[in-house]
Amino acid sequence: MGIMNRLAGQTPNADDSSTRAPLINVSRRGFLQTTGGLALGICFGPVACTSEKAAVSAADVAPFVPNAFLRIGADNSVTVIAKFLEMGQGTFTGLATLAAEELDADWAQVSVEGAPADAKKYANSLLGGQGTGGSTAMADAHLQMRTAGASARAMLVAAAAEQWKVPAGEITVTKGVIRHAASRKEASFGQFAESAAKQPVPAAEAIKLKEPKDFTLIGSTATPRKDSKAKTDGTAIFTQDIKLDGMLVAVLAHAPKWGATIKSVDETAARAVAGVIDVIRVDAVPGTTRAAVAVLAKNTWVAKQGRDALVIEWDESAAFTKGSDDIFKEFKTLTGKPGTVAATRGDAAAALKKPAKAVEAVYEFPYLSHAPMEPLNCVVDLKADSCTIWNGEQFHTIDQMVAAGVVGLKPEQVTIKQVYAGGSFGRRASSKSDFIVEATSLAKAARAKGVEAPIKMVWMREDDMRGGYYRPAFVHAIKAGLDRDGKLTGWQSRLAGQSIAKGTPLEQFMVHNGVDHTSVEGVSDTRYAIDNLQVELHTVDYPLPVLWWRSVGHTHSAYAMETMIDELAHAAGKDPVAFRRTLLEKQPRHLKVLELAAEKSGWGTPLAEIAGKKRGRGIAVHESFNTYVAEVAEVSIDEDGVLKVDRVVCAVDCGLAINPDVIKAQMEGGIGYGLAAILKSEITFDKGAVVQGNFGEYTPLRINEMPVIEVHIVASAEKPTGVGEPGTPVVGPAVANAVYAAVGKRIRKLPFGDQLSA
Repeated sequence: MGIMNRLAGQTPNADDSSTRAPLINVSRRGFLQTTGGLALGICFGPVACTSEKAAVSAADVAPFVPNAFLRIGADNSVTVIAKFLEMGQGTFTGLATLAAEELDADWAQVSVEGAPADAKKYANSLLGGQGTGGSTAMADAHLQMRTAGASARAMLVAAAAEQWKVPAGEITVTKGVIRHAASRKEASFGQFAESAAKQPVPAAEAIKLKEPKDFTLIGSTATPRKDSKAKTDGTAIFTQDIKLDGMLVAVLAHAPKWGATIKSVDETAARAVAGVIDVIRVDAVPGTTRAAVAVLAKNTWVAKQGRDALVIEWDESAAFTKGSDDIFKEFKTLTGKPGTVAATRGDAAAALKKPAKAVEAVYEFPYLSHAPMEPLNCVVDLKADSCTIWNGEQFHTIDQMVAAGVVGLKPEQVTIKQVYAGGSFGRRASSKSDFIVEATSLAKAARAKGVEAPIKMVWMREDDMRGGYYRPAFVHAIKAGLDRDGKLTGWQSRLAGQSIAKGTPLEQFMVHNGVDHTSVEGVSDTRYAIDNLQVELHTVDYPLPVLWWRSVGHTHSAYAMETMIDELAHAAGKDPVAFRRTLLEKQPRHLKVLELAAEKSGWGTPLAEIAGKKRGRGIAVHESFNTYVAEVAEVSIDEDGVLKVDRVVCAVDCGLAINPDVIKAQMEGGIGYGLAAILKSEITFDKGAVVQGNFGEYTPLRINEMPVIEVHIVASAEKPTGVGEPGTPVVGPAVANAVYAAVGKRIRKLPFGDQLSA
């Protein structure tokens, strides 16, 4: 049993509905449990649908279990039900591609709906409950969705064969049209939807999936994204678009420091704002949410005006009060001492006693905000015996359980309706369900005061930026040694930072022997052939909540590992690619992307000169989430130390490439996201208060700063893996290594800022 199922304690059974359109399963039937199941619904027109029927055509076919991944209507529509959140990463398109490929549907007839929270139907087998994260969507669903499509196709063909009285083997399906060539008969899916639902479910051994040579959609660049049109014409539904009868909007004033409490509130000016309905105090949930005061109004603008008019005195006697300098001083002191052993090979201490050449470095990585374009928000409609939540939902099972606990209901009484999310980068997969806790706590407190309307909780950008749950800050202290031949003989890494899992419901599953794997991943499990390696961890307990950020621990471990490897290559007098090649000689997939990136970038050839600028080329290779990525960065630096990343060449091996355009887009987006983090973004603290509040201080990458990016996908028949995160951690060290090649300076403290002009 996986993490989320264990946390839930029971399997929730939410109402089978979607925010964009009702999920109606008609003629419910039993489908193959071993393949995740399939619901083939028959809908006669856009509104009127048949009632449920118990149609069993064979004694050994189980009654219908609601594992719905497809719905085919009499109007010839094919609807894919996506159990994963679409937050910009192309999941809806990938899932639809897998199902439509085996169904032989016309891509134009396929649409996608987000599934509600229901772990019985929609569990992610790699996470253990329903949820999106860890770049697991395609890895988890590729066989499930293909089997769903193949099963539906077989039933449609069987229905046609029965009606046309011809052998099923003589029937073909192409682009949503069922044909029998000899009799010249053909029909659409919709014409056989009702009769197909009465067919027996194909036995598992009878379901034959296509060979890669027969793919028409998988691997094709002619499959436009299913969410693009709606996001372009404004019909896509995000949480902010939800409007319910009588709904109120809440904007909150949060405690400026974690651990602060409400000492007093003067509501007079806030209540004087025309349109303000009420003012609600929301107490902190220790370790999860901050104390807050919410203003309820009929629209966001009025609620914000009311919030800004509040006069609040905070009690900060128990608040977090450290500044950034204090934090890093503590981390650096800790890395000078032995820590909890996270990984060990051979005898690193002995190997590092008297190496022919020793290299040492200390790296500093700041806290980082997820900063999605859509700040956190949530709609809650709380009633006496039910709670309905509209949200760009990433952790369905955990959030459903937690919300139920807050409002005093059973998990099955909580319905979560999934809508699009405007980015997340890990923020909506909160390990403590913090914004769900806040929204439901607010709804509960409002109801206790007699306010029974649905409430939309809206965070402003500053609430989001200062809301905690950051990528944790870390310090890495590395010692490495080379022998006389330039061979890497020993490596010691000591890390200090906060654990993402410690103090959360996930601690018992993610922390082993005092080590949170997400703190050391990418270092403790490095694939480099280092015979003598020791990785030690110091976990610091602060009340400041931290969370996984796009590519989690790899965001800092890849930078430390790959810049140190580069430094060792230069110390050994070897080419950085050749040095890595030797250390990865038993890692064919690493080598493949390393060689491909080097080849496509022109590694070893001179860079074109740019007047008044120094130029450099750097490389990095890293595996995360079972995906292998190598990147070569080309940079130019002017006389004032102004850095420009000119070009990034990326090679990626993510197994079977389901949607090449989506893969390229995710690599490009991950590279841009990673560049902002290394060049200029950071969250800093002044006596416990977050300094940055908006994009003026927490600077994203501007469009004119985006380099030319080339993405090369390794052809592979391996199982598909994720691409949402693995492009991010590699670009930082590639750029840092290029900077060294250009001007001979190592950047060990992020972000780069103005270090090159110093």
